[in-house]
Amino acid sequence: MDYVKGIFKARPNRFIAEVEVDGNLEKAHVPNTGRCKELLVDDAVVWLKPSDNPNRKTKFSLHFVENKGVLVSLFSQQANSIVYDAIVDGKIKELDGYSYHQREKTVDNSRIDIYLENSDGDSCYVEVKGVTLIMSGEARFPDAPTERGAKHLKELIKLKKEGNRCAVFFLIQHPAGRFFRPNWDNDPVFSQTLNEAYDEGVEILVYRCDNQLEGIDLIPESLDFDLGKDFSD
Repeated sequence: MDYVKGIFKARPNRFIAEVEVDGNLEKAHVPNTGRCKELLVDDAVVWLKPSDNPNRKTKFSLHFVENKGVLVSLFSQQANSIVYDAIVDGKIKELDGYSYHQREKTVDNSRIDIYLENSDGDSCYVEVKGVTLIMSGEARFPDAPTERGAKHLKELIKLKKEGNRCAVFFLIQHPAGRFFRPNWDNDPVFSQTLNEAYDEGVEILVYRCDNQLEGIDLIPESLDFDLGKDFSD
């Protein structure tokens, strides 16, 4: 995929970034509702996907930003596709052995990102969260309070109590992240709900990406996590 290099200048709202491209100030769509303040800093190098849709309000979408010498993916919705494809390709050992794979399974008033089922009828629900925030060398989620994220966890708890296998999958989209911890300072409700989900038997899986302009691949190696607070912060 051909990308255009730009320089980040401002983010007037969570959906729009102002970027400099070839000396001109352009507007780009930001496909990530997180704050990303530690990433979208003044004059950061960004990589933009051009659009040829004349009805769009912006000419570009901001897909990558350079940070700590690596490419960070800001296309949060892409995390679901990356995890789904990795499951189908057998790259996630914990989720291997399922013959049926479905995106966006509707359950009550929610949609779970991925639904799996094997030939014996055993099911597994997987909720995917993309992680871009790195603090003290650790990946943290969320970088902004998310009532929706806590709601998804409660849905997984309910499904688990009904006898289903359930997992929340944290995909670290910043290659510098090698360890995961919930962001207690930013969203104690989500962090506490994640602990409750884990206590109820909801599995937690943590993987990371190798980001290149030519494509993004999941690295087939699970990472460690700690659900407690880091008192050194």
